[in-house]
Amino acid sequence: MLQELTLALKYAAAVVWGPWLLVPALLLTGLFLTVRLRGLQFRQLGQALYLAFIVRKEQGAEGDISHFQALMTALAATVGTGNIVGVATAIATGGPGALFWMWITGLLGMATKYSEALLSVKYRTTNEKNYQCGGPMYYLSEGIRWKRLGKCLGVLFAVFTAVAAFGIGNMVQSNSVADALHHSINIPTWITGIVIAVLLASVTLGGIKSIGRFTGIFVPVMIVVYMLASGVVLALYWYKIPAILTLVFHDAFTGTAATGGFLGAGVAQAVRFGVARGIFSNESGLGSAGIAAAAAQTDQPVRQALVSMTQTFIDTLVVCSMTGFCILATGAWETGLDGAPLTQRAFQEALPGEIGPYIVSLSLSLFAFSTLVGWSYYGERSVEFLFGPRTVFPYRLVYVIFAYAGAIHSLEFVWTVSDLLNGLMALPNLIGLVLLSGVIVRESRAYFREPVQAER
Repeated sequence: MLQELTLALKYAAAVVWGPWLLVPALLLTGLFLTVRLRGLQFRQLGQALYLAFIVRKEQGAEGDISHFQALMTALAATVGTGNIVGVATAIATGGPGALFWMWITGLLGMATKYSEALLSVKYRTTNEKNYQCGGPMYYLSEGIRWKRLGKCLGVLFAVFTAVAAFGIGNMVQSNSVADALHHSINIPTWITGIVIAVLLASVTLGGIKSIGRFTGIFVPVMIVVYMLASGVVLALYWYKIPAILTLVFHDAFTGTAATGGFLGAGVAQAVRFGVARGIFSNESGLGSAGIAAAAAQTDQPVRQALVSMTQTFIDTLVVCSMTGFCILATGAWETGLDGAPLTQRAFQEALPGEIGPYIVSLSLSLFAFSTLVGWSYYGERSVEFLFGPRTVFPYRLVYVIFAYAGAIHSLEFVWTVSDLLNGLMALPNLIGLVLLSGVIVRESRAYFREPVQAER
């Protein structure tokens, strides 16, 4: 019975994430918003990075955490297994050209992420404990003119997010950590599960301020460590970078011939896997990052929106590119491997001894744990929207328990369910972004005509 249900859900997930529904909807929405905002993500990227890493917070503004902590909380949820496993899978099945299409999803996704954050701050509210609450469930239910439609879309988004958090944001991640540590240094999965549960409880049970303090330190260190290791690999193969760029752009439009252990891929495969894995990595269009953006200390929605769009830039244009370049530079993509083993092979080819595989295993573990932390906040805010503040703490406890369960059990069914629900999250959100695009444009034009000065 479970096997039949799993097969049915796999088919449903394939339809949702397939070439005729969610993938084109996400791309077209990103393109639509890019056009309406006149390429704002390209024109204002410098200011966005300045606000994120130099200004960092606004003194005296309402909110629970700083600009920077909100960005790091969102990055905690997105810089995860997709940056190591997802990139490897995209190249292994779609060829080097898939990396180009990942870049396209990132560039268009920046406009989507900007829009989600802007609306999340604009329509946020304060709960009875004086915390800021926002995200797609709020701007869908409050911002859409047709209230019944908006309320329905908001409830659907919250339900899908609250349940999906246990899968793609929780059990899948703890399972990835336990599996990586078991195979690399032979740590029993139950021990990893206990450690994850204890660490997760110490971070998440204190709420968004505790999460913000943790991610503000942990996430930058995590990303820098991985980028330094990737940088060493690319420094050793620096002479191949021009050829890699040529290969990526060429194969994006012509496909990739069979070579070594690589079986070959057409243009359609490059587009499909590049776009799908790019979206899986940066989550632009899913609406999740807007929940973290709503907690930021700001009195200007556009300012936090600018900060939030740098998340997609960092995740896809920087971290995913580093992984992809390492795989291509070392020639590991021609071995026939896939997923994490492919990335491990790339680092093993470049670095001495077992250092390379250990770095990948450690990075995968850190990335997955950060995703656990980020998604715990997304899930609790969705539950609060549906059932009220009293349900938040019990949700956190259950979330910690599920993290332990994910580390010790096989997760084929959980993978399937979470993949489907993760896709379903995007559908109400994309409808809302299109319907509220006028609000996004008006707020943006008003801000850039007379920008409010931020305080350091």
